[in-house]
Amino acid sequence: MDEKILMDLIERKRYVELKEKLSEMNAVDIAELLNPLEHPVTLLIFRMLPKNMAVEVFSYFSSEQQADIINAITDKELKYILNELFFDDMIDVIEEMPANLVNKILANSTHDERKLINEFLKYPADSAGSLMTIEYVELKKDMTVKEALKHIKDIVLSKETVYTCYVTDDNRKLRAIVSLRSLVVSDDDVLIKDIMHEDIIYVNTHDDQETVASIFKKYGFLALPVVDMENRLTGIITVDDIMDVMEQEATEDFQRMAAMSPSEETYLDSGVITLARQRIPWLLILMIGGAFTGGIISKFEDVLSAVVALTAFIPMLMDTGGNSGSQSSTLVIRGLATGEIALKDIWKVLWKEFRISLIAGTVLAAVNFVKNMLFDKVGVLVSLTVSCTLIVTVMVSKIIGGVLPLLAKRLKLDPAIMAGPLITTIVDTITLVVYFTTASVLMHL
Repeated sequence: MDEKILMDLIERKRYVELKEKLSEMNAVDIAELLNPLEHPVTLLIFRMLPKNMAVEVFSYFSSEQQADIINAITDKELKYILNELFFDDMIDVIEEMPANLVNKILANSTHDERKLINEFLKYPADSAGSLMTIEYVELKKDMTVKEALKHIKDIVLSKETVYTCYVTDDNRKLRAIVSLRSLVVSDDDVLIKDIMHEDIIYVNTHDDQETVASIFKKYGFLALPVVDMENRLTGIITVDDIMDVMEQEATEDFQRMAAMSPSEETYLDSGVITLARQRIPWLLILMIGGAFTGGIISKFEDVLSAVVALTAFIPMLMDTGGNSGSQSSTLVIRGLATGEIALKDIWKVLWKEFRISLIAGTVLAAVNFVKNMLFDKVGVLVSLTVSCTLIVTVMVSKIIGGVLPLLAKRLKLDPAIMAGPLITTIVDTITLVVYFTTASVLMHL
C-alpha cells in the first residue's frame, strides 16, 4: 500500500478496510509509510494498529515521531508500549528524547526498570554497554535438555533472541554457551554441561562499538554476550543493533573523509547553522594549509618569471598528486575498517605503495613528456622538469596516502581524517617544492 491509497481510504473514512490492509503489512513498511505524513494522520493510523503491532511500529519510528506519539498518548498507552518494547529499544528511545518526555517515560516505569535504565545510561555512548539488551536466555549447567526447552518455551516471547543460550553459575558469571540447535537434537535427559561450549567469545561493557562490530563481521554472530569487569553476564548485543552501528561508523568515515565533523543527524534534519559549524573548522584548517602553498609560489616568483610556461603545469601536478594520494588512502582506510590491514602491516603497505607509485609515476611522466613535446611545444627542459616532478609527486603522494591512515590508527585517531582534502593539502605543498626545486636545478635558475 502506498501513501496515495492510504490517504484515499482515510478521506473516504474506510477505516475497516484500512485496518485490514495495515494488518497485512510489515511493521518496518508501516513505519516507512507513516514517516512523511502529518502528525494527526500518523497518530490516527497508529491507534488503529493492533497493540502488539503498534509497539513494533513505534520502535521503527524516528525519534521525532516517537516524541510526538509519547506527547499525544495517555499514560496507560505509554505504559503498555514501554512494557512491550525490548529493553535496548527503550534505552534508545530515552537517549533521543528531551528531558520532559524522559520524565514522562520514567514516571510510567517500575522501580526496577528505572534502576536498570539509570545503570544503562551511565555507559559511554559508543560502548558495548550502551548497545546491549537484557532479554537473553540464561541456563544452568545442571539443567536437563527437557528442562531447558521448557524454560525457553515459557520465556520466549519476552526474549529478543533464543538461538544462543548462555550458561551462568550462581554468581551470574558467564561459563559457556549452548545453541538452540544442540538442545533440539539432544535427548531429553542429557545435561546442559555435556553439550555446552566453554570456548566463549565475548566483549566487555566498556569496549568500543567498533571493536564489537569487527567481532560480528569476523565470526558472523547473531548475538554476542557482554560481561562486566568481574565476568558477570550483563547483556547481549544482537546483529540488528550492530548493523545500525556499522552504518553509523561508515557514515562518520564518509564525513571525515570529506573534511567534515561527524553528525548523528540526517542531512535534511540538520539545520543550516549546524551543518555550517561542522564544516567551517576543517575548511579553516585546509585554508591555512593552502596559504602555505601560496607562500611557496611567492618564494619562487623568480623561477616563474624566468620560465612562464611552468605556470601552466601547476594545476595538473597538484591534481595528480592529490588524486594519487586519495587512491592509496581510500584503499588503506577500507582495509583497516574491514580488518584486512593491521598496524603491523605498515612496512608491507609502504613497500607496495612505493612499487605502485614507481610504475604509475613513470607511465604518467612518459605520456606527459611526449604530450609536452609534440603538442605543447614547451621545450625539452620544461618537459623534463614536469615529468620528473610527476614521478616524485606520485611516489610521495601514494606513500603518504598509504602510511598516514596507519599512523593515525597508531595514534588512536580515526584513519578517515587522513583522507581526501587533508592529504591533498599536504601533497600540494610537497609538489610545489619539488617542482620549483627541480626547475631551478635543471634550468640553472
